Amino acid sequence: MVDGQVTELIRFADDENCVTVRVLGSTTVGVPEGCLEVEIVAASAFAHGRLSEVFLLDDDLEEWAEALDRLASGQGVVWMDDGRNPEVRIAMSGPYFSRGETLDAIEVTVRDVAASLTSVSVLVRLADGWVEEHRRRLALVRERWPLGGC
Repeated sequence: MVDGQVTELIRFADDENCVTVRVLGSTTVGVPEGCLEVEIVAASAFAHGRLSEVFLLDDDLEEWAEALDRLASGQGVVWMDDGRNPEVRIAMSGPYFSRGETLDAIEVTVRDVAASLTSVSVLVRLADGWVEEHRRRLALVRERWPLGGC
């Protein structure tokens, strides 16, 4: 891994729960050379999980851009569902109920289909403008680490 900069490609977070995909840098040796190394973290008061040695291809970034378009239109998505990496599922179905309160939230599930077969789901309440913020995050990742057909 090189670069020394850490950038969050994905950050779904509120006061209680968080799911992030952090770009650690680009790989320069080994397989897959020239791709992005990331870690995925899902955290709540109940559970905390971290997956490392996850590698993104240029196609993964393009699929994330398409997923953002679907999320913006209110559809749920499954990202990285090819069995190579952990799968990220985002369900826009709510409302959810907790402690007698209605929560306007999304459900984010990270499932480690490639190794442990474990999954973690968290509900996250999102601020206005979250889709645009994620599009800015994606543009920043592409600017810092252009993959160009990895």
